[in-house]
Formats: sequence, C-alpha cells, structure tokens
Amino acid sequence: MPKIFAFDHDHGRAPAELAGLLGGKGAGLAEMSSALGLAVPPGFTISVPVCRDYASGGWPSDLDAEIDDHLRHLGERMRRNFGDQGDPLLLAVRSGAPVSMPGMMDTVLNLGLNSETVVGLAAKARDERFAWDTYNRFLTMYATTVMGVAPDELEPPLRTDRVEELKAQNERLKERILELAGRPVPEDPTVQLKEAVEAVFRSWDSDRARAFRAKEGIDGDLGTAVNVQAMVFGNRGEDSGTGVVFSRNPSTGENCPYGDFLLRAQGEDVVAGIRKTMPIAEMAVHQPAAAEELFEVLRRLEAHYADVCDVEFTVEDGRLWLLQTRIGKRCPTAAVRIAVEMVSDPHILLSRSEALLRVSPAVRAAARQELAAASGDAVDDEHLLGHGLGASPGFVSGKVVLNPLDALDAEEDVILVRRDTSPEDVAGMAASVGILTTTGGLVSHAAVVARGWSIPAVVGVADLVLGQDEFTSASGLRVRAGDVITIDGTSGKVWKGHHSAPDPNEEAPARHFPELAQLEEWAAHEESATVTP
Repeated sequence: MPKIFAFDHDHGRAPAELAGLLGGKGAGLAEMSSALGLAVPPGFTISVPVCRDYASGGWPSDLDAEIDDHLRHLGERMRRNFGDQGDPLLLAVRSGAPVSMPGMMDTVLNLGLNSETVVGLAAKARDERFAWDTYNRFLTMYATTVMGVAPDELEPPLRTDRVEELKAQNERLKERILELAGRPVPEDPTVQLKEAVEAVFRSWDSDRARAFRAKEGIDGDLGTAVNVQAMVFGNRGEDSGTGVVFSRNPSTGENCPYGDFLLRAQGEDVVAGIRKTMPIAEMAVHQPAAAEELFEVLRRLEAHYADVCDVEFTVEDGRLWLLQTRIGKRCPTAAVRIAVEMVSDPHILLSRSEALLRVSPAVRAAARQELAAASGDAVDDEHLLGHGLGASPGFVSGKVVLNPLDALDAEEDVILVRRDTSPEDVAGMAASVGILTTTGGLVSHAAVVARGWSIPAVVGVADLVLGQDEFTSASGLRVRAGDVITIDGTSGKVWKGHHSAPDPNEEAPARHFPELAQLEEWAAHEESATVTP
C-alpha cells in the first residue's frame, strides 16, 4: 500500500475511514479536492501509519523515493519545480491527526526558500518586499519549529515596505539562529523538507500535544499525518489576505459566517492572535468577489458534512484558495441552536435522532445553565478593567496568573492572562477557570481552545497594558499576579476583584430559547417511543 496520497486521489472510502488514514486535515483536503471540486492548492499527504513507523523504527527506507515522485508530479501541476532558483515551488508542511487537535502540532510555511531562491521569487513576483518578507517568515518558523529555537529569542516579522530593512533583518535572523541553534537553516530545500516532516512527526509527542490529548482523552498511539501543499500567499499584496471562518457562529449558533480576516498576512498571523484582525463580514468590503465565493463554499461544505465547518483560507491576488476544513467546535448554547435549525434546513435535513446524538443531555444542561446566567441582572461596571470580545461563554472569578506554568501549580481558581496564547500554553489553559488575552480575535488559538473546553474566555482587551508581574487598565487600575479578577465570556467585560455571577433567570431558557424546548420535546418523544408497553 502506498505511504503517500495526492489530495485528489480517488480513495472510494467514507470520510471516517479517510481520517484514520490521512488524518482529519488530509481527509478534508481530499474531500474538497475530489468530491467537491473546490479550489485547493495541490499537494499530498504522508499517511498516519508512516508516523507510527517513524516512531518505532525511524525514517522508512522507501519514503524518500515516494516523496520525490509526488514532488515531481506536484511540480508538473504547478509548472514550477521544488528548489528551482528562477521560479521556485514553495511548500507548506502541516500536521493532521485523525482527531482535531487545533494548533497542537507543528507547521512550516514557505519551505524551499534560501539565499538563491528568494532572488528568483522576487524576480518572478516582481515584488522584492513580498519575497524578503516571505523568506524572513520562513527562517523564523523553521528555526522555532524544526530547530527548537524559542520564539521569543527571535525578532518578529517587520511590517514594512522598505526592502533594505527586510534584507537587514534577514541577516540578523541568520546570525541569531546560528548563535542559538549552533547551525544555520539548511540551504538545500530537500533537507529542509525532510527535517520539517520529521519535526511534524516528533510534535505528536510534544508536551503540548500530550497535555491536549490527556484533556480530550485521545489515544496517544494514533500518530499524525503530514500534509505537503503548494504555497499560496496571503502576504503578497493589498488584494491578498488570509482568514479563518466558521459557517455558523460557534458561540451563539447564529446561521451567519463568523471569523477573522487579515490583509497582507499568512494564516499564522490570524490564529496566533498577534495582529488585530477584521471581522469576516468586512472581507466583502475589501475583496467582494472572493468573499462572495467563500460564503457560497461555506454553504456547500455545510450541506456536504451536514454540520458546522471551520475553514482556513487564503486569497492570493484576488483568488480564493481553501487550505483546511474540519467540523467546528462550539459551545453548548450554539450546539442546541445549530442542531435544531439543521433539522429544518432544506439543504441539510439532519434527522431528529442525529440532532439528539450531537446534543447530549449533559450539553443541554450546560446550555440551560449558560442561558440562565446570561439572562440574569447586569453586573455593576464599577472596577471595570476593560471590554474585549466574548470568545467563550461563562462568568468566572479567579486569581491572576501571567505564566501558564503558574496555573499548573495553583491550588485555587486562576485566570490565565496573556498577550496571546500559543500551543505551548495549553497545559496552563487546561488548569485555568478562565482565559483573558489582550490581542487576538474570535478564531484565535485562545478562543478556539477555550470554546472547545467550555472555559470562559475574553480576547482582544486592547486597553490592558501587560507587564512582567502585573497589568494596568486604561483608567489606571493596577492588577498584580495573585489579585482576583472576574471575566464574562459572553459580554467580553473584565472587572477587578470578585464579582458574583448574575442571579440566573431560570425561566429564560424556555422563554427566550425555543430551540432548547424543541430538543427536550424530541428527547421526551424518543424516550417514550422506546418504552415497551
């Protein structure tokens, strides 16, 4: 059996079977490419069993030949070759476990750049700024992902149009990487690719991945696939960009696209939460044709999967490309509304039985609690620290920790406060009762993980100024590590001190949320139908 499969390979298997072979991301790419005929940059998936083989016996002896064969076919499709100095084919190398583990494993973008191919890229694109920005992004990502350099040891990408500044940063990055790693980033693209694939395999057993699997109860023996894909560039110019979008709102369940978008950016800029994003609705202002196509794609994906889809995409020179789709994580309230509305949606027609399977009694109880709390009396805004985006519902108080490791050692309830979160923070996030970030949007790493674990979270509280062991609000209120704060993951508000949750309005769920009553009615009907007379 082959170890590697092109995205458009005709497997003739059900999606669930494909995920076991290709991983969730690879299965999604295969479905979009072959079954739906959507615009997916071509590529190939190194299957999940290869990761297990690598873990037990190292790099398989016959893997290089298969990779070379698929690279040749990919080059023919893209009409450019990997490693070519004049018109280089650049690659994205991404993980893809059989079950969703958002952000927990490694990714390397822009692979194939070196001191010679960057010149060819600049000439072919007729844009030196784009080429050197892309090269600097590659150096940083390769050093941190493959070579083990700590991200905070390297300067962040420059947001400048001055080519000389980008070239100067390139030299500084190379010198710093050599100093920290003891070797340079390889110039040979073939070596880059092999080391990147190995890094993705190793990331399956990273501390962050282990912590996530422990929280989710995921089998540690599964392994991950590796997806190798032709690069498309959201950082190319003003008519390029990147984003992450849910086909429906994962916090409320509203049937409306929900996500974040950035112009002149790559995907990591969005999910890392390091830049201020724009709501997905504003994409139509800047790139109307691509936005219209994206929203139609979301409808097609929902109809195909009969579920909410979480989609990563890039727009290059005005053209939409799809990089990933998976079933979107959602909070309990959203799960209820989505399930009921999909039963009556003529494009989906979910069965009542399937709706009840998706929304268990425990999820319905959690939704009832969320709704009752959100419908209570408003909290006084005295000692208000700031107002961000409510990313995951819930009202909670806890002591401030500014370092994820401190959350692990805490004996009391703590709220993790960060500029942004990364996969390295996942153990500390799991140990916290709430999460607060000063940057990031509704599909940032912090928001997605918090919603998946039903941890109240507020993101993008830009008025807070973080220090080493304290932070300050715009009004001058100072909060030190160990002080108590309160966050409301529905309204996005943050207060100093302990504030009691609003007295729940127990009648609110039935009065204001008929979808919950509808699900309860279906559940009662199914239960009575199964009772033997």
